[in-house]
Amino acid sequence: MRMDLIQPFIGSLDTILGEMMQAPAKIADLEMEEGGYRKKGLAAVVSFKGQIEGRIVLDMEPSAAARVAEYLTGSAVDPAESIVPETVCELANMVIGNAVTQLNDRGFQFKVFPPEVLSEAECAKAGMDSEATILRFETACGNVYLNIAMRYHARRARERTPVSVG
Repeated sequence: MRMDLIQPFIGSLDTILGEMMQAPAKIADLEMEEGGYRKKGLAAVVSFKGQIEGRIVLDMEPSAAARVAEYLTGSAVDPAESIVPETVCELANMVIGNAVTQLNDRGFQFKVFPPEVLSEAECAKAGMDSEATILRFETACGNVYLNIAMRYHARRARERTPVSVG
């Protein structure tokens, strides 16, 4: 997996977590995984297709997700409240939006689909077809996991590049 493609997602999550947790997040662990993904808490998935294809899973311990919900709503939130999974989707949307903007500015073209809450069953099959990079971010409110599985289609980029005949 190309580091220059995954770095915008890592940087975006780091910045947004720092702002919403009002404390720095620290990358504590990085691993590569093949096969299904076992979620750790509340997870959202965002898929994309085009020159870059794959998916991002944002997985948060309930206490971390509740802290982000508190930041967004401006009031105390219990981790069991229904707004908390929606918050994970919103956070995934923010992270993906920032990263996609950076990648689009570098000339990559792809379509991003809206985030969806990821169930345990969907999570197990989400990573069956590709290798993923999984980063664990430590925050004062709990761990946040970023699961990145993507591939770059160089051939598709060449197909769109005009060729001079002559």
